[in-house]
Amino acid sequence: MNVVVRQQAEALAAAGHTVDILTRRSSFELAGNVQLTPGVTLRFLDAGPAEPVAKGDHEAFIDEFRLRMSALGPYDVYHSHHWFSGMAALPLARLRGVPHVQSFHSIAADESTPLSAGERPESPGRMAGEAWLARESDAVVAISAAEADTVVERLGGSPDRVAIVPPGVDGSLFRPTTPEPGAGRGYAIVAARLQPLKGLDLAIEAIAAVPEAVRPDLVIAGDASADFDGYVDELKALASRHGIEAGVRFVGPQSRVALAALLRGARVVLIPSHSETFGLVALEGAASGVPVVAAASGGLREAVLHGDTGVVLESRDPAAWAGAITTILSNPGLARRLSVAGREHAEDLDWPRSAAGLLVVYRALAGPGADHHQHLAIA
Repeated sequence: MNVVVRQQAEALAAAGHTVDILTRRSSFELAGNVQLTPGVTLRFLDAGPAEPVAKGDHEAFIDEFRLRMSALGPYDVYHSHHWFSGMAALPLARLRGVPHVQSFHSIAADESTPLSAGERPESPGRMAGEAWLARESDAVVAISAAEADTVVERLGGSPDRVAIVPPGVDGSLFRPTTPEPGAGRGYAIVAARLQPLKGLDLAIEAIAAVPEAVRPDLVIAGDASADFDGYVDELKALASRHGIEAGVRFVGPQSRVALAALLRGARVVLIPSHSETFGLVALEGAASGVPVVAAASGGLREAVLHGDTGVVLESRDPAAWAGAITTILSNPGLARRLSVAGREHAEDLDWPRSAAGLLVVYRALAGPGADHHQHLAIA
């Protein structure tokens, strides 16, 4: 979500618009305002303690966040990218007579449903809040057709107010590299938040099931989630039970530059998530010229073109995943074909194109008399 927000904001600014990105201050060391690029200002608002707080506790800060937002502007459009910020922004937008656009990026599902249905509702008001925002916002921007269907079918959003705007990828940052001859078995990579929804246990079990002669290491990049304390220890114990602990590396959260380097050096990108609204890392892997093996969940069916840019698996059987990984690693011709097609696919999806899709939505809401250059609040 953070990547989409920043990249779209910078592309909107490059097209002549002014964008304020509004977020909660989580440290006293953060400046009040940071100019990210010309036309894009990151504003830290005082809502709750100036320290990191588990995501599930942020609901208590919604009213205070709205109060801080009310001191800013005026804006032509409010675009919220999480239900917390939507609950803060929608009443304010109504008060000011300004359009409100909602994006979710992930949609909660009841605890009793399988993980394939979506994220767990980590705070009490989330499920009702998301449904209210889907029904009441002037527009909902979904990142994929799969997410759009969920907004309509589960949240009750009106189909004629849901627009699909796919993300983009920075093809100069995420780019292929020429493999070094004799580089060995190399590594597979998973880049995700470290929580059960992302299916990291399946990645470990799949790598363990790859024949030892071709088995790559597994690099797991991502930050541990405070809402799932002990999960990383469970994953390490799982790797140990399969006897591959020496070949599984947890490298923590990565900068964009560092992640790009890790992706282009990988032999295969794994995305074993139970549920994804799109799966941006699939597009970044494709841009890096690396074959992708992904679960057939949500928007991953759209992010990965099965048999063309990668492999999409209906099964969550580690043996099936190991078979797909082994086939790619053992067949240089196939790997090369997937690599080339993945790069070509990614080149058709950039951030200016994504921002242009947003502008279609914004201008339809603002009406024909609106100023061509808009002042946007993104939260």
